[in-house]
Amino acid sequence: MKLTSIDGGNAQKLDTKAADQLVAECLASAAQGDGTAYFDLGVAFSTGSHSAPCDLVEAHKWFNLAAVEGHEEAAWCRADVSDEMTAREIAEAQRRAREWLRASDRKVA
Repeated sequence: MKLTSIDGGNAQKLDTKAADQLVAECLASAAQGDGTAYFDLGVAFSTGSHSAPCDLVEAHKWFNLAAVEGHEEAAWCRADVSDEMTAREIAEAQRRAREWLRASDRKVA
C-alpha cells in the first residue's frame, strides 16, 4: 500500500487503475488513523503522483495530520509545501484537517 515506494532510484510506475487503488487503500487506512497513510497521501498530493492531482492544500492537510501523529518527516514536508502556499491556502488546509479529525471522531464514537 505504500505510495512512496522507490524502485532503483526511480519512482515506481503504476498503471492508473493500480494507482487509484493505492490512493483508495491509503484513504481507507487514513480513516482508521494510520499516520503513515496520512504521510503517503501528503506525498501523493504534493507531487501529483499515483493519479492524485497536485494539490498543495490537500498535501498540507495530510502532512499536518501525519505530523500530529508524530511523523517527523511529515512536519518537514508540511513546512516545505507551506513555503509555496498563501496564508489563505494554509488556513484552508488547516480547516480541512480539523474537519477530517472531527469526522473521524464521530465514526469512532
